[in-house]
Amino acid sequence: MKVIFAGTPQFARAALQALLAAGHDIALVLTQPDRPAGRGLKLQASPVKQEALQHGIAVCQPRSLRLDGKYPEDAETAQQAIADAQADVMVVAAYGLILPQWVLDAPRLGCLNIHASLLPRWRGAAPIHRAIEAGDRETGITIMQMDAGLDTGEMLLKQAIGIDPNDTTGSLHDKLSAIGGQLVVQALAQLGTLPRVAQPAEGITYAGKIDKREAAIDWLQSAQTIVRRIHAFNPAPGASALLLGETIKVWAAQVSAELPPPGSVSGSIHALTTEFIGVVAMNSIVNITEVQRPGGKRLPVSDFLRGCALQPGMVLGAAS
Repeated sequence: MKVIFAGTPQFARAALQALLAAGHDIALVLTQPDRPAGRGLKLQASPVKQEALQHGIAVCQPRSLRLDGKYPEDAETAQQAIADAQADVMVVAAYGLILPQWVLDAPRLGCLNIHASLLPRWRGAAPIHRAIEAGDRETGITIMQMDAGLDTGEMLLKQAIGIDPNDTTGSLHDKLSAIGGQLVVQALAQLGTLPRVAQPAEGITYAGKIDKREAAIDWLQSAQTIVRRIHAFNPAPGASALLLGETIKVWAAQVSAELPPPGSVSGSIHALTTEFIGVVAMNSIVNITEVQRPGGKRLPVSDFLRGCALQPGMVLGAAS
């Protein structure tokens, strides 16, 4: 098929690679404008733009697609590029812009979305983070025929996978991105014959964007909740805690089978070993196994403790 692809991060790049490998003609790529990144804050192309340029695909980077919005000139340029592409279908994966009705109507067969959840659970911007944070046992990919709502369109294909207790957003992202590419290729091969299934009215949840302020560890929560949030915020924005006046990142942890002694202070260090730092939570203990000091590298606890003298009873605070 002749395809317009709209996407921005690495999750979307995997889908673009799958479409190219399957032999589809990618007539145009839409992606977010280049953003400052790295210590030098130099403008950096999105992963999807990088992939498109490697294959000589035309790229359009509008700041908005609303013809009546803040950047009508961008929307008009995109409108012309989409019209010139004369595509059969648009495939959308983590693009980052809302598609107005004129975009949804432009391709002959409409727009398909690769969504990283089992809809209608976790509609919205951060479905992988929120599934881990909530302690879901499974998630997956839904291929959806897009409409004007927020992830409300009819479903064409679904594939579920289990969430491992040690999965982070990073590890689950990689699994789901691979499945997303495979599933959208399958959907295009069967488009026109796949039944369109309306999303059920029950079980709808929304995955709001991740706010950096959420990453501060609250030691008054249970160990289970804290560990899920540490995994959900890995690799970004990274769960954080205040230790000896520094804001450290906590990248990996497990729930201890041990209970804290009566009267223990939440956030206090209960145990120190070469494998973990045991920190008291609400009626439970979090065993931290990987940490990072400001400006430093991510380290296993055994290496971290060589350069940081901790003692049982010290208290970790909530980073501001």
